[in-house]
Parts: sequence; C-alpha cells; structure tokens
Amino acid sequence: MPQDIMALMRECIPVFTVLSDENRHQILRLLLENGKMNVNEITERLHLSRPAVSHHLKIMLQAQTVGVEQIGKERFYSITMHDAAEKLKLLSELMAQHCPLRQA
Repeated sequence: MPQDIMALMRECIPVFTVLSDENRHQILRLLLENGKMNVNEITERLHLSRPAVSHHLKIMLQAQTVGVEQIGKERFYSITMHDAAEKLKLLSELMAQHCPLRQA
C-alpha cells in the first residue's frame, strides 16, 4: 500500500478510536441533538460518572471530533467533525483507488 495511504491511516487512528466506543457514540448523539453541552449536562443524560464523561471528552478532543469553548467557569463541548470527516473521506477514496476490487 502506498506510503500516503499508510500515513493517512495513522492520522485517522484517533478518529477510529472515537468511533469504536459506544459511550462516545452516545456523547456524539447528545451533542448532535443539543448543540453545546457541559460535562454535567452530558453526565445527567448518560449512565456514566463525571470522570468517565471527562475521559471520553478528552479522547474526543485529542481526535478533534469535539471542540470546547470556555464560557465563564463552564466548558461547553460541541461537535467539530468536519476535518475528521474529510480525512476519512480521503482515506476511503485513496483506498478505493489503490486496492483491487474483489471478483465475485
């Protein structure tokens, strides 16, 4: 497989990590439905502890699938998946170009 595809796959690993966990799916769903939310609001709607929610949000921040905005003393999280989606789209296109189709 060409080096550019391998490099892009490595760049996408944090996004795959986010997408591989059901709890993070639930957080993404909440943010999609409600827009900006703080940790307490997310915790109230999920059956997770505050530290668990914070842990998941940290992973999501590192993958740039959510962003955070400080408003007063509160930190509000929202979805910022555009760059991640673009990387995944490019990876899919490159793999389709370079990987042979299976013959039936």
